[in-house]
Amino acid sequence: MYENRSFSDKVWLVLKGLGMGAANKVPGVSGGVVAFVAGFYEEFIYSLQKVNRKAFALLINGRFKSFYQYTNGQFLSLLIAGMLISYFSVSKLLDYLIEHYELYVWSAFFGMIIGSIYFIAKDFGEWNRKYVAYLLCGIIAGVSISYLEPAKENSNLIFVFFCGIISVSGMTLPGLSGSFILILLGNYVLLLVDSVNALYDLFASLLQLDFSFTKDTEQMELLKVLAVFALGSLAGLVSLSHLLAYVLKRYKKATYAVIIGFIAGSLGVVWPWKEKLLSYDLNGNILYDADGREIIYGYDRYFPSEFSLDTFFAIFFIFVGIIIVLSLDWYHKARTTNHG
Repeated sequence: MYENRSFSDKVWLVLKGLGMGAANKVPGVSGGVVAFVAGFYEEFIYSLQKVNRKAFALLINGRFKSFYQYTNGQFLSLLIAGMLISYFSVSKLLDYLIEHYELYVWSAFFGMIIGSIYFIAKDFGEWNRKYVAYLLCGIIAGVSISYLEPAKENSNLIFVFFCGIISVSGMTLPGLSGSFILILLGNYVLLLVDSVNALYDLFASLLQLDFSFTKDTEQMELLKVLAVFALGSLAGLVSLSHLLAYVLKRYKKATYAVIIGFIAGSLGVVWPWKEKLLSYDLNGNILYDADGREIIYGYDRYFPSEFSLDTFFAIFFIFVGIIIVLSLDWYHKARTTNHG
């Protein structure tokens, strides 16, 4: 059904995967919003839903071509390829930008989420009391989650598997940031920084034909944690897609109302003007994790008190973020018109 794609469509799909992968790594930003705004959310959910008993039966019986076609393999493989590339390129760039230009990065994401709310809401149709109630439920849930206090890091493999199931919600549920969920669970640094870096170091070692990493117990432990996390993510991706496909089929407008509310409620997570709340010991010294990073337990959000150059650029990047999202909408409308 979806296999006939031009070369440019394939390239765009990889780029969309890049966007999803980058968004999934940033706390407060949802890869599902990227899928929604870029116009492939329902195909994404539909394709994941096809990973079922029939698909596994085809795979076990060696009918690989039928399996590939049945699961919309071209779409999923290109999208996943983009996500994997993102973790070793765009994600690294984002880490650098957040470290050196934090205010501007959060401003751009704040603008992108505002643009996403408009994008999803503009075609919603008529609002009634029932849908407004769903919207308010979504807002309350989004705000509540954004103010929860993070837990401590836990490398227990059963808990890591659970983290994988929960965190992948950011890909399937627009507005629910998988990275932010991992912060609340205490495992963001372990699973999306340390483990990914361990995998990056593994590939670098293999390219140099250096197998000394097998004796590095810390790296091997991180790779084991990453493997369990990936399995949990896969399990969560498939199970959530089946649930979402069912809900979208029967309660589409109600689901969209909750999603719009949830995205709006999560705006506080990416509010640009905030101060890190650091952890201190009994003597008033800042606490650091095993890699020398300051341990953050939350943020103190505020409005800028003066209109400085930084404030000007922050507001500028909010509008840049809005324009990025709206330009995707304009692009899809232009393509639809041309193909029509």
